[in-house]
Amino acid sequence: MSEAVSTEQGQCLCGAVRMQATIGAREMGACHCSMCRRWSGGVFLAVECKSVSVENAEALGVYSSSEWGERCFCKTCGSTVMWRSKDGAHFAVSAQLFNDPSSFTLASEIFIDEKPTSYSFAEATKKMTGPEFIAMITSAEQH
Repeated sequence: MSEAVSTEQGQCLCGAVRMQATIGAREMGACHCSMCRRWSGGVFLAVECKSVSVENAEALGVYSSSEWGERCFCKTCGSTVMWRSKDGAHFAVSAQLFNDPSSFTLASEIFIDEKPTSYSFAEATKKMTGPEFIAMITSAEQH
């Protein structure tokens, strides 16, 4: 059974960064890593996208946060836009950039080993530790 693919539009708070993203599953994931929490001001809720096309790319700030990933934000309003792998194979776009973020179901949580004890989600989700997630994306890059 093939996964339905759709194209979604999104934008930052001020509209300087507009994007078109190709997504598969209507799911979002939560990242609890300390970098995402500092960068987004809380847990980072993201939709994994197959591709992302950014209009007005000069408005997109890029911060190289690790040897394998970059965090992108709007240079004008500061909105968290997306995390992407440096090899261009993975895009995790902030669910809040899309016109209807409620259309995505919370399905997974990564870096569960870094999640603060001060909050929890009620949904039953697939959970991965940081090392499990890094092993998954680095093994995918080697194939």
